[in-house]
Amino acid sequence: MFSPNAYADRRKALMSMMESDGIVVIFGNEYSPMNYEDNIYPFRQDSNFLYFAGINDAHHLMIIDLNEGNSKLFGNDRSLDHIVWMGEATSMAEKSTAINADAFADYQEGLNEIRSAAHRGIPIHYLPPYRHDRAIILADCLGKSVAEAQQGYSEELCKAVIRLRSIKSDAEIKEMEIAVNTTRDMHHAAMEALAAGQLEADTAGLVEGIAIRGQGRLAYPCIATVNGEILHNHHHHNLTQEGQLFLLDAGASSPSQYAGDITRTFPVSTKFTDFQKDIYQVVLDSQMAAIAKLRPGYRFLEAHLTSAKVIASGLKDLGLMKGNVDEAVAAGAHALFFPHGLGHMIGLDVHDMEDLNEDWVGYNDEVQRSDQFGLRSLRLGKELEAGHVLTVEPGLYFIPALIEGWAAEQKHAEFINYEAVKQHIDFGGIRIEDNIAITQNGYRILGDPIAKKIAEVEQLRQG
Repeated sequence: MFSPNAYADRRKALMSMMESDGIVVIFGNEYSPMNYEDNIYPFRQDSNFLYFAGINDAHHLMIIDLNEGNSKLFGNDRSLDHIVWMGEATSMAEKSTAINADAFADYQEGLNEIRSAAHRGIPIHYLPPYRHDRAIILADCLGKSVAEAQQGYSEELCKAVIRLRSIKSDAEIKEMEIAVNTTRDMHHAAMEALAAGQLEADTAGLVEGIAIRGQGRLAYPCIATVNGEILHNHHHHNLTQEGQLFLLDAGASSPSQYAGDITRTFPVSTKFTDFQKDIYQVVLDSQMAAIAKLRPGYRFLEAHLTSAKVIASGLKDLGLMKGNVDEAVAAGAHALFFPHGLGHMIGLDVHDMEDLNEDWVGYNDEVQRSDQFGLRSLRLGKELEAGHVLTVEPGLYFIPALIEGWAAEQKHAEFINYEAVKQHIDFGGIRIEDNIAITQNGYRILGDPIAKKIAEVEQLRQG
């Protein structure tokens, strides 16, 4: 947790941004059963509740009164029965003091306050309920249907929270570096341990264990696969074979739940093949070219296009693309190989604040999301500010179904050498990703260096 004043200051800043009156309701998460009530998934607190209330326990909510200018924490002290099974816990009085709340009360009293406000016609501002149990609770308190409760969230509150959470404090960035350094251990261990004949699950289990050892957990389900061309591949059943590439997209969360998000790609053999080196270097060059551009006032959209042009140029040099590079990128031809965005905000969430509306997080009135294939998947396009923390993760993939579909249509045939591309249709995919903090004058890569140059990766693969 941060200092009590840190949480109080965040709530004060939120109140100052809200032009409406009424109350703000921020729910914590409940336990989620796997298959029956007492057998639960690992608990993960709601990120917005963590940001404003800091309590990493289930069954809490906070009400911020915009008229009175105060905040109240609601939850229950553990009963004796709970203590027998779960042990002693911090009391509500201690929790309230730890976050500088103005008052505290039982959880049911919080629900009653929401019901009373709804009955009296007082505006109730809440964030989009991404869990169904929360939507049900809201519907009951508001006297509405579940569908109405799901759609009745406050746009004004969402945008205020986005403005606050987008700018990371020095203390938050320190927490993110803890996450990134644990993630570094995960990736280096995987590079050292991988061998042909192993299941992908061996690597997935290894990195998850290191994340838990770091007193957090995985920040998201890891991608550990020889099928790197499948962008969100969470299956781990393949046996690794000599000559394949292994893509590991895995990040730890810190004990305070801040996320790391790193991708590395390395050979199952101890060395890359010549063609693998060529493609890998194109991706690495594109990442470094994009990172070098980052600074306050710079549109991340332009960083994405910079990366795309380096990829198109590199593929042209290798005979896989042709024609004018700028025209090819403008037409979207490069998206055959790079069909996703360059990166996204990261913080308490791996895709930070995505529950609050991705376009509100990553775009604004000046920069609108494109509808072009590939570019439409860019989650962040707007101008950067000091305090933003984001990922930079270009990739280059040979996706058989996409290649065959485009080739049949001769889509962008003036820019793509389909005969050459088909010779490498089973190549797989390469992605390289780092986490970047925007500073007053430029950028800083978070955490200790994680091997990504070809020689560094091969050195770890050779032990």
